[in-house]
Amino acid sequence: MAQTGGKVPSMIHAGVYSGVKHYLEAVKALGSKDSVKVAEKMHEMKVNDMYNKDVTIRPDGRVLHDMYLMQVKTPAESKYEFDFYKTVQRFPGTDSFRPLSESECPLVKR
Repeated sequence: MAQTGGKVPSMIHAGVYSGVKHYLEAVKALGSKDSVKVAEKMHEMKVNDMYNKDVTIRPDGRVLHDMYLMQVKTPAESKYEFDFYKTVQRFPGTDSFRPLSESECPLVKR
């Protein structure tokens, strides 16, 4: 944790890491940095990283990642530094976001 000054990365850090990683993988797979082609490739490819497993990106750009209900652990339940949460329930990404049919995104062709 020396790289972060002893601070735990946040959900924002994780999201940015995920997006940049997926972008770079699309650039590598395509062999180009053409923005339109890279965006198309990103939509074709599944997102796989530290918390996404074979997740799709919809035409409106929504990444259908799973959502979690978490509970703060008691001090007795924590086993190591920064061990704060336990998962109570997982909600599949396909059930966690507004359906594509309800999207107001202008990129969605109707």
